[in-house]
Order: sequence, then structure tokens, then C-alpha cells
Amino acid sequence: MIRSERFTYPSLGGALRIPLHSVAMREEFNLDITHGRIELKKNTFQLRAHRAIVLARIDIGGAPHRNPDGEEMPCPHLHVYREGHGDKWAIPLSNQFSNSTNTWQILHEFMDYCTVITKPIILQELFT
Repeated sequence: MIRSERFTYPSLGGALRIPLHSVAMREEFNLDITHGRIELKKNTFQLRAHRAIVLARIDIGGAPHRNPDGEEMPCPHLHVYREGHGDKWAIPLSNQFSNSTNTWQILHEFMDYCTVITKPIILQELFT
């Protein structure tokens, strides 16, 4: 990511992919942000490695998630990569996420959770 590059939070039904790099520039990551088309509060924040491996994802304002063991996890919830299972398991948001109704705050807390050191400049729109 170029430090001065600015990104606009996606509008309804939109998606944004922000390229990130490790401090040593050896690893590439993507921060994905998607915004629901109909439900204003539906958002997904996701960190991927190697283009396809989801390391962490927060789902907000969507349907409950059913874990492989049958347990249902209501939104918001957090998916964290598990060897052999990928991102199929969800857990409740931990205390690291202070306000599950403030999407903008959750995005920034998610970047902290994922240890994004140089945070991208993301501009808010009216319905962000």
C-alpha cells in the first residue's frame, strides 16, 4: 500500500480490497471490506493472505453462522483461521471489540486485532 493512497468505504452493495504488506515487505495481504446492498448494517471485514486464505473475518448485521459442530453463532461474530478448517468456525466478538453497533469503530479495532501497523486512509461516505 502506498501511504498517501486514499480509499473510499464501499457504498451499498460495494466492496473494497486494500493491499497490505508485512513490515519487511516479504508477505502480501489484503484487507477486504464489503457493505450489504439492502441491509445498511451488514458489513464484512476480512484479512487474507496468499490471495485466498482468510486469516480473520468479522461479519456484522448478517445471518447467524452455523459452525461445523452445529452450534449457531449470531452476528456479529469473528472467524479466525484454523489449520485444516480455514475460516469455517465463528466465535463471538471478544472484549477487544468495544462497540458492536459502531461499524466504523469495529473496522479500526479489526485492523488493530490483525496488527495492521500502517493503517490505510479510508474515507467515510454518508451511509458508512
